[in-house]
Amino acid sequence: MSELGGLIYTPQRASGEAVSKVESHTPRIQAPDKVGKNTVFKVRVEVGPHPNTVEHSIRWVELYFSEEGRAFNPILLGRFVFEPVYAEPAVEVSLKLGKSGKLIAVAYCNLHGLWESSKDIKVE
Repeated sequence: MSELGGLIYTPQRASGEAVSKVESHTPRIQAPDKVGKNTVFKVRVEVGPHPNTVEHSIRWVELYFSEEGRAFNPILLGRFVFEPVYAEPAVEVSLKLGKSGKLIAVAYCNLHGLWESSKDIKVE
């Protein structure tokens, strides 16, 4: 069995049939490039457009932070579960960081697996 990282699709690692799923499955992270130290800022993560039926939907998104200089990464910031049909796969959270690092979003589609994206955040 492969390590978990090898089972997660990204735009760079997608091949074969997965290439056609990149746009509709990769989570998009909207956040500032730079933030003030320990200053609250908003981050939005969304997936899609994507089908939202019981048979085919984005079931959850997890948001992590990999902090520069931290011995053990990543930090799980939140897990957001979406009920098919009723909830769209989009979430906005307020964060406060003390150090620079990388936000990582992982989304799960019940038919097409795990999809990941990331965004660097500079703390000034």
